[in-house]
Amino acid sequence: MFDVLRHRTYRNLFFAQVVALVGAGLATVGLSLLAYDLAGADAAVVLGTALAIKMIAYVLVAPIAGAYANRVPRRALLVALDGARLAVVLALPWVTQVWQIYMLIFLLQSSSAAFTPLFQATLPEVLPDEADYTRALTLSRLAYDLESLLSPALAAMLLLVLSYHGLFVGTALGFAGSALLVVSVVLPPRRRVTEPRGIGRKLTEGLRLYLATPRLRGLLALTLAAAAGSALVIVNTVVIVREGLARAESAVALALMAYGAGSMALALLLPRLLARYRDRALMLAAAAVMTVLLTVLAMAWPQMAPTGQWWLMLTGWALLGMAYAALATPGGRLLRRSASAEQLPALFAAQFSLSHLCWLLAYPLVGWLGSALGTVAALWGMAALALTGTALAWRLWPVEEDSPP
Repeated sequence: MFDVLRHRTYRNLFFAQVVALVGAGLATVGLSLLAYDLAGADAAVVLGTALAIKMIAYVLVAPIAGAYANRVPRRALLVALDGARLAVVLALPWVTQVWQIYMLIFLLQSSSAAFTPLFQATLPEVLPDEADYTRALTLSRLAYDLESLLSPALAAMLLLVLSYHGLFVGTALGFAGSALLVVSVVLPPRRRVTEPRGIGRKLTEGLRLYLATPRLRGLLALTLAAAAGSALVIVNTVVIVREGLARAESAVALALMAYGAGSMALALLLPRLLARYRDRALMLAAAAVMTVLLTVLAMAWPQMAPTGQWWLMLTGWALLGMAYAALATPGGRLLRRSASAEQLPALFAAQFSLSHLCWLLAYPLVGWLGSALGTVAALWGMAALALTGTALAWRLWPVEEDSPP
């Protein structure tokens, strides 16, 4: 799998992705603590709204950016977008009002929404061999999981000697490193587009194909189940730890690290599991586990003292991370299996937009439940959302639409 890193251009782009992800992970922890500093017990509402704004930017900006990506110099645009993200995070330590968080988050995520499809569209040209490209996709998944593990750990160490504002400086360094690594490579010449097509036509093509394919309708439902667990962790962790359990800022990072560790552990096992089990069986099992875990947490939480709740949280978060990895990682296989090479870009764009709609629902919902009704209500609400996604996937994705391992 790591043989693909022998390609210098891809290697530099991959490490550009890694350092940017680590920086973004530091920003996630810093943003949680900033929201708590400004809003206190209402921090979950602020975070839920901020993450909903992120999803809106992804849903609206990414397809447009993807449609125009072939019309501008790629390397220059990637570097410019890293520069824009750097500027935004350097402004975050000076925020004093909640509305300023919302504005900066929209600018930051709009830049990321433009960066991501351009970066993804570049990789197949850098790695024309299909086997190399497949390895690159696997490494990208591991990079996301590794970021979930390392960023909270790094944040916990930094918080021992710095205030949370220092995390935003670390984020800026990550984006600066990404820009320098992109500058260091020469990208393949751009292919001429002989028949440019409008954005609407591209989006319609991908959406029609996606929604007409049973396994992909099932994938969308499973994404809803995945969003239920991940949204609970991302939005409510800071309030549960700081307000409910009265623990230090570093404990927030430790809880997020437990989630990342679970995700990473399962991601490393997935190649073997996918060689033995069908995608549908494995993903439906993971969705069922996600639902059961959330239900067990909701039932056990009010029965425990704060110390017991802390250890229950660490264990539950790690298991939720494992379930999430089993749900999220195989999705690319389903997309590749469902379209021709010419249709894949439109299909990936549709998946990007539709999947983020699931988080657009989950983020504000879990934030409002946690703030208005408490942790137990948030757990029950996400358990219901995960159950809905699991049941829909079982119904929409027939067994005969699955492929053997």
